[in-house]
Order: sequence, then structure tokens, then C-alpha cells
Amino acid sequence: MIGSGVGVAPSMGESMTTTRSALSDADVRMLVRGATEDERAAAAHKLCRRIDAGLDESEREAGAEVLRLMAADATELVRRALAVTLKSSPNLPHDVALKLAADIDTIAVPILYHSPVFDDNDLAEIVRTMGAMKQTAIAKRTTLSETVTTAIAKFGCEDAVRTACANDNAMFGEGGLKAAVDRFAESEGVTTAIAFRKMLPLSISERLVDLVSDSVRQHLVDHHSLSPQTALKIAVGAKERATVDLVDQAGRASDLAAFCTHLNKAGRLSSSLLLRAVAHGHMAFFEWSLAELSGVPHHRTWLMVHDAGALGLKAIYERAGLPQRMFQAFRVAVDTYHELQADGNLVDMGRFQEHMLQRFLTTPSPTHREDLDYLLERLDRIGRRPEEFIARNSGRAA
Repeated sequence: MIGSGVGVAPSMGESMTTTRSALSDADVRMLVRGATEDERAAAAHKLCRRIDAGLDESEREAGAEVLRLMAADATELVRRALAVTLKSSPNLPHDVALKLAADIDTIAVPILYHSPVFDDNDLAEIVRTMGAMKQTAIAKRTTLSETVTTAIAKFGCEDAVRTACANDNAMFGEGGLKAAVDRFAESEGVTTAIAFRKMLPLSISERLVDLVSDSVRQHLVDHHSLSPQTALKIAVGAKERATVDLVDQAGRASDLAAFCTHLNKAGRLSSSLLLRAVAHGHMAFFEWSLAELSGVPHHRTWLMVHDAGALGLKAIYERAGLPQRMFQAFRVAVDTYHELQADGNLVDMGRFQEHMLQRFLTTPSPTHREDLDYLLERLDRIGRRPEEFIARNSGRAA
């Protein structure tokens, strides 16, 4: 390593002689023997500018040796002058670029972001072996091949992956995008950046549907290919999510009758909405919805749901015009509600939902499988993921 330069000048004699036309002896001496770091950095900057402008063939090797001396210099200012001045130069020797890339971040980042002398394998290896700031600098480059983006997706930090995915000039293959989604499915920044790419494989678009916000999900519908089934699922799901938010608010409202009338006029009192509502314990909403759909006064509807024996719920359910194939799912939900009410556990919504799931899993053929899947996938995550609960209890199913 070169320190203050004392004792180094003799090894530079030949270079100083060879480079006198473009790389003046005085500048080389100042680089090696300058009294202050600032003087040596200024000399480094001047020499780098001359090298960047182009050297005669006879001077190129000597110029490369001068750059290697700078890259090995103990003074950060000298190395930084080299990195900043030649960050975009094709005249930077490849080995010098690699050395600077392994330097501290303030020196490496300009080179990694700009330098044209790295090949794809260089960049992929740097992503694999070096830190977050260097990874992100590479992710910002004006062009990125699939080789590099795949390395970023597999080994990069979250910021680097998000930056690369948001880079329109970064070429991603399906495997790279899949790796990014697998690693950062919970990152809104990463999933949104992927969703807003100009081109997406169908498999990635379909995967993002369940990970992104409603507004980003709509962007996927508008700009990327989705299967008709997924597009329909999005349209229905968004509508029902918004309605269930209203149902949650309605649980604290004083005029459920008016609320249900409004939803019915809008065509939104669907059987799937009511099943989700009762599964979440919104029993009053369920009662008023049945009353609205059947035309039966609420007090009579209440009696048929809660106090008219096994046939009461079936009668009001059929009067409301709800699909027969889903009745058993409502039967299980209402029975579970009554059981927990008797135990005094209705305040524990997590227990209510788990208990109802257990009832579905342990009751022989409680409803059509597609209806059970529908219910399970729409239950909110309370305490643990529904699929974890299912896995833990699946052995009990009849």
C-alpha cells in the first residue's frame, strides 16, 4: 500500500520517463510525494482526467500502472478521486475496477453504478458476496441483464431487489421474479415494484394478486394478463372486502335495518357475504339481512334463527332465497355461535373462528368442498394463519 509516498519514487522512475508527454513527471511526483492528502488527491484527479481523455498506445500501460498505484493508496481521498473521475470511463483497467468495487462504500458505489468495464459475471458475483449499498448501486445501473437481476433477486437485500424491480431497463426472467416474490412476499415495496413492471409473466401476475393492495391489484387487472377466473375473483373479492369493512362498522351502528336495505338495493347481500359475516360473529347483521331478503319482520326472523328448533333457520333461509347447497355452512356457523354464547366466550373472536373451523373440519360433509374452501380462504388471520390451523387439525376431519 502507498502511504505518504516516501521511498516510492524510485519505482516510478520508468513510468515518469515513459509518460512525460501526457502524464507529467510533476503530477506523478505530486501523487506519490505530495505533502498533504489534498495535494495528492488533486494530482490524482488531474492524472485521471488525462487518462480518461485517452493516451497514446505507448503510454497506456504506464497509465494503467499509475491507476493501480492510486487504487492501492492508503489515502481515501486519492482512491475516491480515482473512482469519481473514472467512474464512467472505458479506460479504467478491469482489475482496477474490481479493486475499487471491493473498497469502502463511498468509493465503490460510484464505480458500481456507472462503470462500463464490468461484465455480467462480475456484477453477479459482487451482488452475491458484498453488502447492501453495493448491491443497491448495481440495481440502479442503466441496464441490467437477466444474469445480474437473477443474482439480485436471490442474494440482494430488500432495497436492492425493490430498486432492480422498479428499474425499467432491468431484464428479469420468470425465475428471478419468482425468487423476488418468494423472498419478499411481505414487502409492499417489492411486490408493488414488480406489479408495475411493463411486462410480467402470467404466473407472477397471478401470484401478486393475493399480495398487493387493492389499487395495485387493479393495476394488474388493467395492464397485465390474468386468467378470467382470477380477474373475476379480484372483482368479487374487492367488492366483498369493501362490504365487510362496512359490516364491521355496522356492528356498531344503530340502524342495521337501513344498512341492510341499502346493501340489498345495491345487489350486495350475497350468500357469500352473509357467510363471511356470520363466520366473523356478526350475528345481528346476519339476522337483519335474512329479514331484509325474506320480507319477514326482524323479531320473527330472530326467533326462527335462535329459538325455533332445527327447522326455524332452514325455513327463514329458504324464504330469503339463499342457495340450498350453502345451508349447512350457515347451520354450522349459527350452532357454533350458540355454543360459544352458552359458554360466555363470544367476546373471544379468535376462539369463535377457530372453533367454527374445527366444526367444519370434524363434521362429516358439512357442505360442498368449494364452499368450505371459500370460507377458509376468507377468514381473517387471527393469532395464526388459517392454513396452519388446518394443518394442525386436518387429522381430525371425518
